[in-house]
Amino acid sequence: MISWIYVSLAVNIVVLVPILALMAIKSPLIDHAWGGFTAARGILMSIYFAILAMSLFLVFKPVPSLVFALLLVQVIYKVTTPFTVRSFSNPVVISNLAISALHIGTLINMVPTIQNQLGY
Repeated sequence: MISWIYVSLAVNIVVLVPILALMAIKSPLIDHAWGGFTAARGILMSIYFAILAMSLFLVFKPVPSLVFALLLVQVIYKVTTPFTVRSFSNPVVISNLAISALHIGTLINMVPTIQNQLGY
């Protein structure tokens, strides 16, 4: 289970560091994928930063219940993205679905540990 946790957290970090860097420098690549800057995209940047910060923290202190909560929230937002964007062909949607598949695998592997922590 621990290796699954590290893989999911590593993917978060490897994906979010360049995306946040490109957002910070206002790269045209970001405009192409996420559209021009809006307040909503600024909020998304904050959310991505929070996910990155928690992922970095959890790499060093992998508390299973915290990892589970982080990944579950990510899976929910990533799986609902095609419906909110109204597209399954958008590159961000495609990458969200691929990452959510990995995170779902991690969550499934974590279920016995979480059940033990909750006394089930």
